[in-house]
Amino acid sequence: QVQLVESGGGSVQAGGSLTLSCAVSDTISRYCMGWFRQAPGKEREGVAVVYYRGSTSYADSVEGRFTIARDNAKNTLYLQMNSLKAEDTAMYYCAAESRYGRCGGSSFSMSTPSSEYGYWGQGTQVTVSS
Repeated sequence: QVQLVESGGGSVQAGGSLTLSCAVSDTISRYCMGWFRQAPGKEREGVAVVYYRGSTSYADSVEGRFTIARDNAKNTLYLQMNSLKAEDTAMYYCAAESRYGRCGGSSFSMSTPSSEYGYWGQGTQVTVSS
């Protein structure tokens, strides 16, 4: 049972930056790793994903502003968030799906719903003030 622990959330002004981290208790390269977010009253949405082979995908709303990355030596996932906007305010979650599960399929993509991920962190709050 892999465990995920997020950190790095906080409050920042619009235009600022934050970096989220997600510590993974297993070998991170065995998983597709995603960042999701959920604002009050809204559905959880995918932000970015790094596939187990290392390629990445982003939601249109964050393309060019956010960068997802993993450190295989530290088994840690990151989300560098620049040029933050008020609409980025949400609880951010780290999620993992094993390459031996759904992640290994050719249909696994940025649009893969959150229900297809087997492991979740507890979330970290990001608040952007305008």
